[in-house]
Amino acid sequence: MNAWIRSLHRWTSIVFVAVVAAIFIALGLGKQPLEWVYFLPLAPLALLALTGLYMFALPYAVRWRGRGSE
Repeated sequence: MNAWIRSLHRWTSIVFVAVVAAIFIALGLGKQPLEWVYFLPLAPLALLALTGLYMFALPYAVRWRGRGSE
């Protein structure tokens, strides 16, 4: 499961960067996107936050779980 979450985090980061880059490119070309377009990066950002927090806490959880078996 850890490998699946890492892969999901990696691909989500690619989607997030692509969406943000597309918004900046559109702004650079002088096109004003619709208001809802600015909310598009929030979904991948939320998923990145959840998977990032999981991966951050994983080593601590493994250590804590290991102490309980002593």
